[in-house]
Amino acid sequence: MTLALRHARVRYGPLEALHGITLAAPSPGLTVLLGRNGSGRTTTLRALAGTVPLSAGAVVWDGVDVTRVPAYERARRGLCLVPERGAVFGSLTVRENLELTARAYDRALDAYPRLAGLLDHRAGTLSGGEQRMLALSRVLLARPRVVLVDEAAQGMSPAVAARTYELLAALDACVVLAEQRLPPALHGHPALVYELRRGAVVFSGEAAELRTAPGAARRPPRSGPRPAG
Repeated sequence: MTLALRHARVRYGPLEALHGITLAAPSPGLTVLLGRNGSGRTTTLRALAGTVPLSAGAVVWDGVDVTRVPAYERARRGLCLVPERGAVFGSLTVRENLELTARAYDRALDAYPRLAGLLDHRAGTLSGGEQRMLALSRVLLARPRVVLVDEAAQGMSPAVAARTYELLAALDACVVLAEQRLPPALHGHPALVYELRRGAVVFSGEAAELRTAPGAARRPPRSGPRPAG
């Protein structure tokens, strides 16, 4: 099974964010979309999820064109999108967020033990890293067929971030991550990598190949506000 974009274009008003890109993410397997802010990596995730429409091209899932299938129907079929922001229900407690996905949530607490002491806290009061843990723990409980994650380890400590990438890489699913730089935990992983720049794919290959390829993904990200990619 694969999830793919074929010659996909996305427009935001007069501006084109994706310029006819083609890429494929295998399942099971890990695919990483790299690029600076404005490169199109977040838009690529949204196009795969169906939360933004294509102006041209196609989304193909397991050989079937799902371009016109709405986002909620893709979710019913097992696709899970974890956006960079707003990935948890802030007015609900941690426990209630978990119970929306599964009555038994021991697996989530095993993955992120810190959540055990936060079960009765409202999710909106958690730190950014804790909210990412909660959002990703719900993914582990849901057992989806496709997982799309924007900035998976944002706000996490290095140790928790490394654990997060291990958990995502071990899923029996098509996992697509959008990152500014290749996470250290994945440097030796046989992940498929696409580097995007200004809405176009400028590199595709395995993570090890990226080290010798020129591109923005290996440079430190710039500081300051981060607009949507």
